[in-house]
Amino acid sequence: MCWWAFTGLTHFIVEGYFVFSPEFTKDKTANYLAEVWKEYSKGDSRYVARDAAVVAVEGITAVLEGPASLLAVYAIATGKPYNYILQFAICLGQLYGCLVYYITAILEGDNFSASTYYYYAYYIGANFSWIVIPTLIAARCWRNICAAFQAQGQTKKSKVR
Repeated sequence: MCWWAFTGLTHFIVEGYFVFSPEFTKDKTANYLAEVWKEYSKGDSRYVARDAAVVAVEGITAVLEGPASLLAVYAIATGKPYNYILQFAICLGQLYGCLVYYITAILEGDNFSASTYYYYAYYIGANFSWIVIPTLIAARCWRNICAAFQAQGQTKKSKVR
């Protein structure tokens, strides 16, 4: 649940700010979220340039995956039967977003960082958990969903006899 709360709030608030504040670089008020994106842009200048692929991925993430992640917190806490399929779907979305994010960078030359430090700290490091954790959660959900279908199949077979 902690992961879903963290990722949901990150997507909804932090990435939502980026998507819906196209002129964050001009903000001189020391707004915390504007400063976060100015700093992160040192690792990926496509954010400052408002690259269409980056804005699209972040928009989908903020609008769909953020609220869905918070719904996952509720579903897990209350034992809703849809919690595994919801978590699995969100994980697929997060992994797909990471793939699009990295593949578009590679196709465009992967030269968007101010330095090697920012490349590894922000571009690679800050996104690493959105590959590893969703992969682990998706695998766990897959096993639980398959086990439920297997149990349902065995129940049907025993009723037929």
